[in-house]
Amino acid sequence: MGRTIPLPPGPGPAGPRAARVRPRWALVLVGLLSLAGIGVLTALGVWQLERRVWKLDLIERVEQRIHAAPVPAPGPETWASVTAATDEYRRVRVTGRFLDDRETLVQAVTGLGGGYWVLTPFQTTGGFTVLVNRGFVPPERRAPGSRAAGRIDGETTVTGLLRLSEPKGGFLRGNDPAGDRWHSRDVQAIAAARGLTGVAPYFIDAEATRLPEGAPVGGLTVVSFPNNHLVYALTWFALALMLAGGLTHVLRSEYRRRRPQ
Repeated sequence: MGRTIPLPPGPGPAGPRAARVRPRWALVLVGLLSLAGIGVLTALGVWQLERRVWKLDLIERVEQRIHAAPVPAPGPETWASVTAATDEYRRVRVTGRFLDDRETLVQAVTGLGGGYWVLTPFQTTGGFTVLVNRGFVPPERRAPGSRAAGRIDGETTVTGLLRLSEPKGGFLRGNDPAGDRWHSRDVQAIAAARGLTGVAPYFIDAEATRLPEGAPVGGLTVVSFPNNHLVYALTWFALALMLAGGLTHVLRSEYRRRRPQ
């Protein structure tokens, strides 16, 4: 009779399972990092929901201001308390006269095309000066003589939206007072360049009025507040759920590998 030669034992169920089992310290580390990530992502989602509530409240307040009856523009005694949260886009009214010889052209892009905002100092009967954005003119109306018909002499009343100063220039383009090139409505810089004193820390976007052809076109203020906070919140929550799902899968796999046969 031939002799039976025993074969070496093959990899039983416990062999490969044991080889794939991760060290406990690695599982603890993965779990802690995953829980921290879930916490951060959830917190970001909650923060975006809070921002959404704030944004909706801001939009409602601004809408109320835009459609409210105009009030007198803030005078020097209240300038320190003028803020974006309480005053921007408020309808205001001032009476006085334009200082047309000190106007400033600020580059602008509007629904009417590219051109300039015409910012003209306005000497109020209240004893202070405020810059008034009379409106938009195309490049061919850059020269004051080309729009002389729209000039307003003598005392007049201006109604418009209160806007806060836009310091330091536009996107990627700074103001150049020495070269008289302006990319934003920087009240302090324009006042200094034009030798103005007692100037309000805000400007007024004038409302549309009936003026001769070629005069600045007012009433072009764009009031827009992007409100994508709900989308951002859902994105953060989805990432948190994905991370929680991944952690659950890893822990269940490790449990099955370690479960006694």
